[in-house]
Amino acid sequence: MPQKISAADASYFLGFDGGGTKTECVLADKEGRILTRATAGPSNPFRTGYTRAWFALSDAADLVLSRQKVTSSHIRGVCAGLGGAGRSGVARRVATFLRDNYPNAKVCVTTDLEIALEAAFGSGEGLVLHADTGSAAFGRDANGRTARAGGRGPWFSDEGSAFDIGRRAIRAVSLAEENRGPATEIAARIFACHQCHGWDSLLDNVARNPDDVFPKTYPLVAELADKEDAVARQILSAAAVSLAELATSVANELGWRNREVGIARVGGMYGRSQYFDAAIERELKTTVPQGRLVSVDISPAEAAVRKALRLSRPEGNVA
Repeated sequence: MPQKISAADASYFLGFDGGGTKTECVLADKEGRILTRATAGPSNPFRTGYTRAWFALSDAADLVLSRQKVTSSHIRGVCAGLGGAGRSGVARRVATFLRDNYPNAKVCVTTDLEIALEAAFGSGEGLVLHADTGSAAFGRDANGRTARAGGRGPWFSDEGSAFDIGRRAIRAVSLAEENRGPATEIAARIFACHQCHGWDSLLDNVARNPDDVFPKTYPLVAELADKEDAVARQILSAAAVSLAELATSVANELGWRNREVGIARVGGMYGRSQYFDAAIERELKTTVPQGRLVSVDISPAEAAVRKALRLSRPEGNVA
């Protein structure tokens, strides 16, 4: 158990951005300067389970603390934006874990969408279109009203996500092999991509953990789409339509259909394929015609540590 010290001595802050693929942690001083950052495995408890999430959060934090020779007792504020934390029970369990590990810190646990919105728009209005292992759109208007679409897991949601694209790609390989679908270069490379010798080992990997297979297929599809593979392009075009539909749902809910709104694309899927990025931009221009694409200058983990800093002030409230 970390030793208790006075609040005056604790002067560092942690921000986490955790999803189904990886966890990023940043450490900041009391002036808000980012001192160091590190990444670890996935920490969405809803997808990985709590034990893996605990290890990922701890591993990332241990790396940044050790680099700066800081102990857990010197942490005054922690904000974790995690996939799956939209469920109140998940957020409570993660908050308890963090409070136990950082006894002098004010702790906030929120969703990865919240910190992505903070990174893109601060406290202002805007919409984020998240595309990574999962997918979702999340927006907030000038009055603080929010709306969300997607992000409910791969079984019946997360359309256009890396998980969805990977599943469609492997299905396309199966169809091509059975002469029920068009040929694709994906078939020639899918087993090497996953270091498998054939279908049996690939299916064993899927049965053990689908998140270790389907999302990791996306970079291959992105690469081949830019090389004009027709099947890869068809899969990514369908994904772009699905993602644009998520953004449209949020824009309509917040009354933004016919007025300008900032849209930020966040997540690991962007910037991997010129074809895919262009397809999403094209679909957004059609479905949210007044949408204005904006760049994100800081990472969600940095936005989380800014929130942790705010919570340390007397007027801050612990979520």
